[in-house]
Amino acid sequence: MSHDPQEGLRVPHRVVVVGHGMVGARLADELSRRDVDGALDVTVLGAEPYEPYNRVLLSDVVAGRTDVAAIGMPTVDDGRTRVLRGTAAVAVDRDARVVLGDDGARHPYDHLVLATGATARLPAVPGLGTDPTALPAGVHALRTLDDAREVVAATVNAPRAVVVGGGVLGVEVALGLAGRGLPTTLVHGADAPMDRQLGGEAGRVLRAALQAEGVTVRTGVRPDEVLVVGGRAVGVRLAGAVREPGETLGAGLVVLACGTTPETSLARRAGLAVERGVVVGPDLASVTDPQVFAVGDCAQPPEGSRGLVAEGWDQARRLADALVALAARPRAAHRRPDRPREHLRLPGDGAGPSMAVRLGTLLSSRAPGGPASGVDARGTDVVKVKAGPLSVVAMGRCGSGRAPVPGERTLRLADPAAGRYVEAVVADGVLVGATCVGDARVAADLTAAYTRRTPVPADPAFLLLTPVAPAAEPASSPEHMPDDATVCRCNGVTKHDIAACVADGASTQDDVARATRATTGCGSCTEAVCGLVDWLTAARAEGARRPGAALGQEAGAVHSSV
Repeated sequence: MSHDPQEGLRVPHRVVVVGHGMVGARLADELSRRDVDGALDVTVLGAEPYEPYNRVLLSDVVAGRTDVAAIGMPTVDDGRTRVLRGTAAVAVDRDARVVLGDDGARHPYDHLVLATGATARLPAVPGLGTDPTALPAGVHALRTLDDAREVVAATVNAPRAVVVGGGVLGVEVALGLAGRGLPTTLVHGADAPMDRQLGGEAGRVLRAALQAEGVTVRTGVRPDEVLVVGGRAVGVRLAGAVREPGETLGAGLVVLACGTTPETSLARRAGLAVERGVVVGPDLASVTDPQVFAVGDCAQPPEGSRGLVAEGWDQARRLADALVALAARPRAAHRRPDRPREHLRLPGDGAGPSMAVRLGTLLSSRAPGGPASGVDARGTDVVKVKAGPLSVVAMGRCGSGRAPVPGERTLRLADPAAGRYVEAVVADGVLVGATCVGDARVAADLTAAYTRRTPVPADPAFLLLTPVAPAAEPASSPEHMPDDATVCRCNGVTKHDIAACVADGASTQDDVARATRATTGCGSCTEAVCGLVDWLTAARAEGARRPGAALGQEAGAVHSSV
């Protein structure tokens, strides 16, 4: 019987992750949690010199609701993962399988993961130029921690502000600046803010809510020029009618919230297939090179992308599973094949799918998360505006641009006088989409029903007003929460998960965040998590003081409370 000397040999599998943002950092954490045998050698290159931070909460920093120190994310500290902050990747040699850093260091890999994110998109108007890193003084895109700090500093002396772009970020920033007492105008080219997520009626309710909070809204117009004097922005001129001057808005602070562009320059230089993003198959591997993966904003998977961080985190979980499985195989099982690859490849064949398969998958998966895509996106496509008292949530089948689908039923409650609009889309007995403006409680119930696939009531009209599924109650009454109630929806953390952490000795929000990642998403669950941790800690301490009461028994009693 022959014996393979390579059999059983476990040389650490080298994984290089380029990008230490929300998705790159999450991937490193997912790999660390799974790699219990030390089969992986992980190196992360991050261009920014900071620890990973929650980019989603930058608008909260601008609004003054969150301190910069509070948006940090848990870091990997396993003694095996190398994180090189302040080190950018400048080139990839795919033949030698080496990444070159801007410090001259070479990082060999068995598998490379691109998590390079996206850059701010600049409107093509005079006064801005084309380089987002060389904008005039007073003009800022909100994409990095430094951007947020600069915007906050600018609010001290700016007499007025203009926010260009009325998507989710633009709405959050405009409300945040107005909340600081700065006269703020929101400029948006469509007829209503957040037109990608909201239909006409919902958009009009949101517009009225913005104006009630002190934001002047200019819709249906676009900037024609950013006025710059002495290298500093002094205002924005709006496009007017033919041969007529447009309105001029004075402003010492201009914030650009015009969307993002996937950062693909490194992938292009490496010769990888790039369209809008790095083209990957269902397994997140590049269609050009199966040893290279892409996740997050820089990736273009067959099922499409909405640019939401939950999608990137889901990709990080899936890819971590795949990389750990690859590392468990003998090295020869995933070497680059010497022979030509077959023209037609299916996902899972050890190589990226062929162009024929990729195009076929793309054509059959127009709706993200549909059955044809092989990826369940439900729960990763919930859009929520973080804007203090203003509640706006949209998910699944929402907005006016969606095409009708046979079997769907849409129910609406429009109450503009009360600043409220609710829409629910039902199919096959479950909620497949929803829009809610101005009613945080109903929005929470709809989100729970959508993400948990709760069967809808016999009369779906109750979805518009009445709670339909258990959700995280206010932290003041945790005893009323079911054990499986989801407290942190961004990370799928339940009351049971938090109770288990407390039973293991966690006593603070940071302890729970490190173990479960709760509060590291949109941040809206922070109050509930803190209250629940305090209550569980107090219950645990009380149980310890009782004669004969075991800590595990007390935690079990907490778990089963309803």
